[in-house]
Amino acid sequence: MSATESSINIARAAAKAASAKIADDIVAIDVSERLAITDVFLIASASNERQVNSIVDGIEEELSKMDLKPVRREGRSEGRWVLLDYANVVVHVQHEEDRVFYGLERLWKDCPEVDLQLEDAPAGAESE
Repeated sequence: MSATESSINIARAAAKAASAKIADDIVAIDVSERLAITDVFLIASASNERQVNSIVDGIEEELSKMDLKPVRREGRSEGRWVLLDYANVVVHVQHEEDRVFYGLERLWKDCPEVDLQLEDAPAGAESE
C-alpha cells in the first residue's frame, strides 16, 4: 500500500507553499508502508529561525484554504524544528543545522520519494 492520492495532494500543496517562502531542499517521503499513523513526511529547511517560522506560516495558510488544520503543532516557539501534523501528512520544517544533525532522510532512506511536481526555483526567484 502506498500513500493515498489525497495525502500526496496535501503534501504537494504544502511543498508549493514552502517553496513560495523560499524553503530549501523540499522532499516528501512515502512512509505509508512503514508507519500506520501517517502516509507522507514532508521535509523542508531554512537557514534561520525567522525563515522556518515564515515557511510554517505559509504552509498553514495554504492548507487552511483546503479546510485543513494541523491536529498537532510542535516547536513553533523555538523556530528550529517545527512539526505540523495533518494526520496523513506530517510536515517537518527544520533549521539547516538541525536537518543535517537529525538526518530524517537517512532514517527513511528505504522509503520512496513522492514527486512534488515543483519547479526548480520558486516563482519570482531569479538566478544570478
